Amino acid sequence: MRVDLTLNGTPTALDVEPRELLLDVLRDTLGLTGAKRSCDVQVCGACTVLVDGSPVSSCTLLAVETDGHDVLTVEGFREQPAFTRIADAFERHAAVQCGFCTTGMVLTIHALLEDGAFTDEASIREELSGNLCRCTGYRAILAAVGDLAGIGEPA
Repeated sequence: MRVDLTLNGTPTALDVEPRELLLDVLRDTLGLTGAKRSCDVQVCGACTVLVDGSPVSSCTLLAVETDGHDVLTVEGFREQPAFTRIADAFERHAAVQCGFCTTGMVLTIHALLEDGAFTDEASIREELSGNLCRCTGYRAILAAVGDLAGIGEPA
């Protein structure tokens, strides 16, 4: 099937199988490996990309469902000024450990910052509950997001 989408700001036409997952197309066909395969059931957030500005799990989204939509991966996001702001906050707060969750976390944080979803520590915890960090780096991530949202570091 033909899929016409905007991928990282570039109009893109792809031929995909009807049952092919977006994650597989990104990683295996296009070589965009920022989205990671982990749980395959929409639980961990490692495969997160933005579709029309909203975080989605690419491990459960069929590639054909992106027809006519805007898809942003971390590879495209790192070219935007907002990436530097988030990366700097993560560096200041030492919010990166192994890095496996980081790409999905960064894209989710970007979308939620754009939506004004972070109002206090409780909202940060709630909004990021779909992004798991297996290295237990949550305190540093919470601090970085609090800094980015202008609400201060968690207690």
